[in-house]
Amino acid sequence: MMTINIRQEVSADHRAVFELVQRAFENSEHTDHQEQYLVEKLRQSAAFIPELSLVAEIDHQLVGYILLTRIDIVDDDNQAHQSLALAPIAVLPEFQDQGIGGKLIVTAHQIAKELGFGSVILLGHAAYYPKFGYQAASKYAINMPFDVPDENCMAIELHPGSLTDVKGMVVYPKEFGIA
Repeated sequence: MMTINIRQEVSADHRAVFELVQRAFENSEHTDHQEQYLVEKLRQSAAFIPELSLVAEIDHQLVGYILLTRIDIVDDDNQAHQSLALAPIAVLPEFQDQGIGGKLIVTAHQIAKELGFGSVILLGHAAYYPKFGYQAASKYAINMPFDVPDENCMAIELHPGSLTDVKGMVVYPKEFGIA
């Protein structure tokens, strides 16, 4: 049985993370294949939270990566509510379907809770993320700033009720390239 170690990314990991993310998405259908560059940009942004940039390793080899960064949900009164975006999560192709992504998600959620964050928003596969507690973001009246199927826009409350009075449009950091 393999032992998966989840830890905070350090600067010495950056090159390996770039290659890992690139490989993880190279055969993905719904991608612009720029995720590895997004990670590099987000590391330099005000949205970056070092404690939420995590790697998974097996026998000292990096096999997975997850990044949660600050976003805002802005309501009709222009009031901003802080949340997190999960993007990207990546696992090397030969290590996929072994629970590594799930372990990264659960660990990232726990750290985010400990840091005082109440929610996470993501764009992803409708069949995968609900097993971690994600629901349609529309349930909370949270909208994305682009057209995407409702079932792919998801949110999770890290603390029960943390999205009760939150509604509006997700505002991503400029590094995401979303106008």
